[in-house]
Amino acid sequence: MKKRSFLVCILLLCSVFFAAGFSNQNQGGDSQEKINKRTEASQKKQTSKARTVITTDGEVDDMNSMIRALLYSNEMDIKGIVLTSSVYHYAGDEAKGIKPYRWTGTGWLTNMLNAYGEAYPNLSKQAKGFPTPEYLRSVTKIGNISAPGEMDKVTEGSEFLKSLFLDNDNSDLYVQTWGGTNTTARALKSIQEEYENTPQWADIKKRVSDKLVLYIILDQDSSYTSYIAKNWPDIRIINDQSNFWHFAYAWKYHTDAVNSKLQGAWNYENIQHGHGTLMDLYALMGDGKMIPGELPEEQRGSADYLKNNPQYNKYDFISEGDSPSFLYLIDNGLRSLENPSYGGWGGRFGAVNNKLYQNTVLDYDVYTNRYEAEYSLMRFFDDIQDDFAARADWVTATKYKDANHNPTLTVKEGLDLNVKKGQTITLHAKGKDPDGDHLTYRWWRYFEADTYQDWKGTQEETTKEMAGTLQLGLHRDLAEGEITDSIPLKGSNTNTVTFTVPKDAKSGDTIHIVAEVQDDGAHNLKHYQRVILTVK
Repeated sequence: MKKRSFLVCILLLCSVFFAAGFSNQNQGGDSQEKINKRTEASQKKQTSKARTVITTDGEVDDMNSMIRALLYSNEMDIKGIVLTSSVYHYAGDEAKGIKPYRWTGTGWLTNMLNAYGEAYPNLSKQAKGFPTPEYLRSVTKIGNISAPGEMDKVTEGSEFLKSLFLDNDNSDLYVQTWGGTNTTARALKSIQEEYENTPQWADIKKRVSDKLVLYIILDQDSSYTSYIAKNWPDIRIINDQSNFWHFAYAWKYHTDAVNSKLQGAWNYENIQHGHGTLMDLYALMGDGKMIPGELPEEQRGSADYLKNNPQYNKYDFISEGDSPSFLYLIDNGLRSLENPSYGGWGGRFGAVNNKLYQNTVLDYDVYTNRYEAEYSLMRFFDDIQDDFAARADWVTATKYKDANHNPTLTVKEGLDLNVKKGQTITLHAKGKDPDGDHLTYRWWRYFEADTYQDWKGTQEETTKEMAGTLQLGLHRDLAEGEITDSIPLKGSNTNTVTFTVPKDAKSGDTIHIVAEVQDDGAHNLKHYQRVILTVK
């Protein structure tokens, strides 16, 4: 790993730490009831989009994440976009003597939605389900923006969230938290104030708690700890407290082997340049874009920033630290929505308790030869960026045939299989490509997500990597003689794979095998299917 001391100083400017316990143990096995429901859950996820609302404080990386989210808005059911504050960005309150701090305003979002409106006709030719610009404008609201953690005021945004939380749809509603949780907290407090002393309170509190999933990037104000955790303890939380940094301002902190599609030349050619008004808004290092309200030293688009930070090249990636919260929702076959411990484009998470998931589980980084929490996100960078580049092409492609589209993939034997110890398993994958491209296959075992343990020896201690008070990662070195993946896959680069279930597997152990199909069109797009085998 390359140590970048300059990043420590930069990151400490926006450092807060979400205090919580950590575990270096692999996720425990599911109950038999959960195992039996997997296939049903998978089928439901295939036919329905995740309902979600985005809350954002308008930092430059939020702006970049919003552009990507709009390009994937057909893959999720966006119920709203709400501007909020954080400890890093707030609008101020003149009456209370609170001055604005790094407040980027609201116009950026209006401009972005207008640019999406220009792209919408072309996007709609490439895939079904893109929301109309008019709809997105109608569900974009201003929440609690005056100060960090401010949740006293009832705002347009908080009332909008309140209505969503109380609607009659009991399916999961993912609240993406790109800034502070204060507008979400105000909405919940309004519900509590209205119903707490009524006969309906117990039922309403349970319905809201059962419905909500807060995907929190870091913890950017005090309202979660001071209000939500105390008053709504049954709301499910996915807290990305460290992994997101590696798709954010700390992307140069890890090995360059995963960074090839974060570099300036690639970003300029494939994302920003010649891809229409919407992609012109995408911010890259030293590209000349200035953010109104931002501090001079945080104007990463300026020539001065490049001069003062020579580790960056012009057009290098800046940050999209909030994107994992919606990449987690995309149905690409990795099945991450079924269980946060499975892993996917939004990272992999361990259970702190039955309501809270955090970055406590580690994936084996093939480049550094150690286990790292952040590698659960980094391992997919190339695929994520290739997919993004294809969608950037959609913005200006006036005909379907002028762009590339993902292949589809099925596994003949199914996605949830009961198997026996020592049994030889053969799986057959079949891909289809809407553009008629040539397809290639790859199988791999996501052994870190298994409950079957290859290594029965004593593990080395898991340690935190810190930049001051900020956690950047969790790491564990290999023990002497430690085995990482003990199940050979025969035919792993064909459409048919064969392997043997270990004889020392225990009843209830799971083994995760991932099939990939890749086309040979522009950007080499993929689709996956995860097969979960449960030992009888």
